[in-house]
Amino acid sequence: MILEQINKANVQAFKEKNTLVKDIISIIKSKAKLLEVEKRTKGEQITDADMASLIQKLIKELAEAQENYKKVNNVAEIETIEKQIEFCKTFLPKTLSKEEIKNIILSLDDKTVPFVMKHFKTNFAGAVDMREVQEVLKSI
Repeated sequence: MILEQINKANVQAFKEKNTLVKDIISIIKSKAKLLEVEKRTKGEQITDADMASLIQKLIKELAEAQENYKKVNNVAEIETIEKQIEFCKTFLPKTLSKEEIKNIILSLDDKTVPFVMKHFKTNFAGAVDMREVQEVLKSI
């Protein structure tokens, strides 16, 4: 489970006194705790798909912050954020290529947009960019 990997990485970062990793793990864990509370009120458990989605959103937030630092030419912060983004990506499942997405779509009986999107969202959450699925589906 992704959350377990994050906890192990947190312990490792504390042993190595790696503040860069500790900082980003702290952010991930606090966001995960909020998500866990939200899920618990609905009687649900946090899943790997939820964690993958959370990490993808965090990566987008970091990329936006990085763009702002590029505007003011703050090289140190740009490099720090780049390292944090790369670290976050280690927890994400392998993403499917366009060819793999196309093969999955072709193997489905129903190729309507709602069915295909629902199929990918339930079976490949975190392992695929839904915009890419939509693009591949339109090209078929």
